[in-house]
Amino acid sequence: MCRSIKTLRTPEGDVPDEEIEAAALQFVRKVSGYRKPSKANEDVFNDAVKEITEASRRLLGSLVVRA
Repeated sequence: MCRSIKTLRTPEGDVPDEEIEAAALQFVRKVSGYRKPSKANEDVFNDAVKEITEASRRLLGSLVVRA
């Protein structure tokens, strides 16, 4: 996986939405091979970022983190 994606889980559990969205964007870029998709792929690219952002939010909100 891309080394620039950092771990978002913290003992405090409060992760800014911007960091979750940035990580989702990096993931979709890595998987798709597009830094910026063509017009033909823009909608599906953006939908994937949104879906991964939401899944990441749910995951981070559900994790039990021991301090």
